[in-house]
Amino acid sequence: MASDAGDRSGEALRLGGVRFAWPGTPRFGLAVDNFAVARGERVLLLGPSGLGKSTLLSLICGIAAPDAGAVEVLGRPFSALPGARRDRLRAEHFGVIFQMFNLLPYATPLDNVLLPLSFAPRRRARLGAASAQQARQLMASLGLPPGVVDASAAAELSVGQQQRVAVARALIGEPEIIVADEPTSALDAAVQDVFLRLLFDQVAAAGATLLMVSHDERLAPRFDRVVQLPEIAEARREQAA
Repeated sequence: MASDAGDRSGEALRLGGVRFAWPGTPRFGLAVDNFAVARGERVLLLGPSGLGKSTLLSLICGIAAPDAGAVEVLGRPFSALPGARRDRLRAEHFGVIFQMFNLLPYATPLDNVLLPLSFAPRRRARLGAASAQQARQLMASLGLPPGVVDASAAAELSVGQQQRVAVARALIGEPEIIVADEPTSALDAAVQDVFLRLLFDQVAAAGATLLMVSHDERLAPRFDRVVQLPEIAEARREQAA
């Protein structure tokens, strides 16, 4: 067992023998026998809608716990922890870019970016008094001008600007793992290219692991590894009686 744990020291994520069904929906389940992502790796997870991509991300981020099997994060047990401890570890080690951004609409862009630090004392302590400065630097490096950074409400920004605020929020405090859920789905090709270049630059600068979920196969050349969801996960549906 000790040698197995050592072999996993270079992994950011591992799922093994995972079985899951949302409570109250026994006719849909997800099975993942073996899936791992190395530290610093950039992985694109491809799959059409309805195959359980969002469910898989919920398991990886600890929002849900598997009915069987295990999820490990940075070589440590994760899924076996109580929900409150999973929440704390997610806040410290994950940055999540949501498909719909999930910004607080009436908070400033700066306050939105700083929000994760409220739940991550270690990330907050690493930055100390420089947290606002790093937040501004992240937004500037992602192409947001000072006038946008200091806008009175995130709801005033364009879709592309809101997306960049969401990326800066995921990167603040340099979390080890960045999970992105269809972050380019609302962008045209030109804006998508700029956005991805900026995102990859920031991930590389932080030395973070990136797991992006998408249905867009055109993104594949940008990643170290491309995984088709049906190769690692099986969505199980039972017909109604």
